[in-house]
Amino acid sequence: MSQKEDQSKVTQRAEEFLHVFKKGAEFTQQLLRENEKLRFQLVQQEEQSRLSGCAGQAMREVESLKAQVAELEREKQGILQRIERVESENIDFANRYVEIEAENNSLANLYIATYQLHSTLDFRDVLKTISEIIINLIGGEEFAIFLLDENSKTLQAVAGEGVAVNRLPVYSLGEGPLGVVALSGESFFAQSLDGGSSTSDAPLACIPLKIKERVIGVLAVYKLFLQKRHFADIDYELFTLLAGHAATAIFASKLYSESERKLTTIQGFLDLLTK
Repeated sequence: MSQKEDQSKVTQRAEEFLHVFKKGAEFTQQLLRENEKLRFQLVQQEEQSRLSGCAGQAMREVESLKAQVAELEREKQGILQRIERVESENIDFANRYVEIEAENNSLANLYIATYQLHSTLDFRDVLKTISEIIINLIGGEEFAIFLLDENSKTLQAVAGEGVAVNRLPVYSLGEGPLGVVALSGESFFAQSLDGGSSTSDAPLACIPLKIKERVIGVLAVYKLFLQKRHFADIDYELFTLLAGHAATAIFASKLYSESERKLTTIQGFLDLLTK
């Protein structure tokens, strides 16, 4: 074989080797590119999975926070309701305190008034003091004091305010509201106080003046001052206390007046005998 042929074969093999080498290099490059793409896709999938997990965790945390917010809202509503109840109770206590304070003041004023009532034995002064108590403590604008005549068994007006005492009718026991109260010994109070009444046949209140179970007269209230629209609980207590004290004071003053008259008569008779 000639030297040219040998060189030609060597060259041919070298070219074949280079061709195979290039093919291998290209295949390797292609594998690297595919590997890079796969790695990138894997990274993307891992990132997506991580993000999906984070989103799920975030959603769970959001749901948990919503539940906590709802629970806190329920607790807040409960606290607000308790606060409203406490505020309502405080208002009730404050109103009750004002009522009790007013009742205490009224009772204190009544105590002072009854002290003045029992500090005199003059019949006219007693009636005047009773009238002042009715005006200042109960708010009576028109009223009258009737006393029972034991002989005729009739009620006759002896004092009053805002009414013509001498024009008031005389009541027999059991006659009209006053006669019924005098006979039964039980107080009478009208259901409605709107506007009051100036009619002697329609009093707003009739209170018996009693010493124990003995009725000696009746207090009749016909009209209240404009600022007073109804009887308060304290008014019933004041009426009851006033009736007892007024009856005692009137009875004592009448006894004193009668004893004074008798003493004067006896003294006059003795003076005539000694002359």
